[in-house]
Amino acid sequence: MPFYRTPSHISAFNAKFEAQKIAFGPISFQVAHCLLKFDVLAQIDSAAERGITAAELSQSTPLSEYALGVLLDMGLSMGLVWQHESGYVLDKTGHFLLHDDMAAINLNFVQDVCYQGLFSLDTALLEGKAAGLKVFGDWDTIYPALKDLPPKAKQSWFAFDHYYSDHAFPQLLPLVFAHKPSHLVDIGGNTGKWALSCCDYDANIEVTIMDYPGQLEVATQNAIARGVAARVHTFATDLLDDTLPFVDGADTYWMSQFLDCFSTSQILSILQRTAKAMTPNSQLFIVETFWDRQPSAASAYCVNATSLYFSAMANGNSRMYHSKDLLALLHQAGLYVDEDTDNLGLGHTLLRCKLKPKFNGNH
Repeated sequence: MPFYRTPSHISAFNAKFEAQKIAFGPISFQVAHCLLKFDVLAQIDSAAERGITAAELSQSTPLSEYALGVLLDMGLSMGLVWQHESGYVLDKTGHFLLHDDMAAINLNFVQDVCYQGLFSLDTALLEGKAAGLKVFGDWDTIYPALKDLPPKAKQSWFAFDHYYSDHAFPQLLPLVFAHKPSHLVDIGGNTGKWALSCCDYDANIEVTIMDYPGQLEVATQNAIARGVAARVHTFATDLLDDTLPFVDGADTYWMSQFLDCFSTSQILSILQRTAKAMTPNSQLFIVETFWDRQPSAASAYCVNATSLYFSAMANGNSRMYHSKDLLALLHQAGLYVDEDTDNLGLGHTLLRCKLKPKFNGNH
């Protein structure tokens, strides 16, 4: 990680400008959201280099010239558009805001899931609870609430979750199946995206998904629709209840973007219960996006920002971890890393773990 190791090389004037951008950050975000929501950027993009005026935009969007004026003035300041005579032309940042899948997924996630709740970030940090979640209802964590979120919030949450995992699946599947798993336990498998991908990849694999009942109902329906219900099994549990056992004796256990949903003490409990369920021949695969192993400052920025979603909205006590933190917890749980592969998907790391020699989780 070559970044974050030295002071930024920026003039005092530009540093002060960056500070102003932070001060007005929420306004900038909402301007970007509105320019996308009302198809203003799309209309400007269609006009190409000739540009399009606010008067013309008022005829093809639901906004008045006044509304377009205040949005586009700020769009100029944000570098989303530039002016050619009296018309507006899409600039490079505006192009990627409009056309980049990742930008759209991230923006919708922040708008629909995080934005209102982040007003309670200070309370969440003081109390160690997801104080922002109250905008959706009375829950301690977001996970049991997923099926009951408002439609747009639910759609944006799952789109965010699946986008980052889906990009990694094509690289992860051959790495996992090189070890010839026969029974894979997908811990925190949610609605079954990985389980179904495994069934598509290997005609003989049996998968058991462990998660909350609400997610498993959706996973079962997805398996039926895919025609693999005979090989996809479910194990309903509360993964935070350390008195409940895990599926015993499988040859492969899987946790994908899962452990970052928990505090360090909860992670240790989950890893200890996994180790107890494993045999000496079992393997545990862990996929995470560690902020310290990101290939660029841009990806580390996104990963670190996601930690604040966990603080305010998800549970109040988890985050995107530094890899050394998780490696220490694996050691405490009686596990060691047998294989360690970085730069998969969108900044993912795959850890293949085994029980330490002479460690028996069942003792």
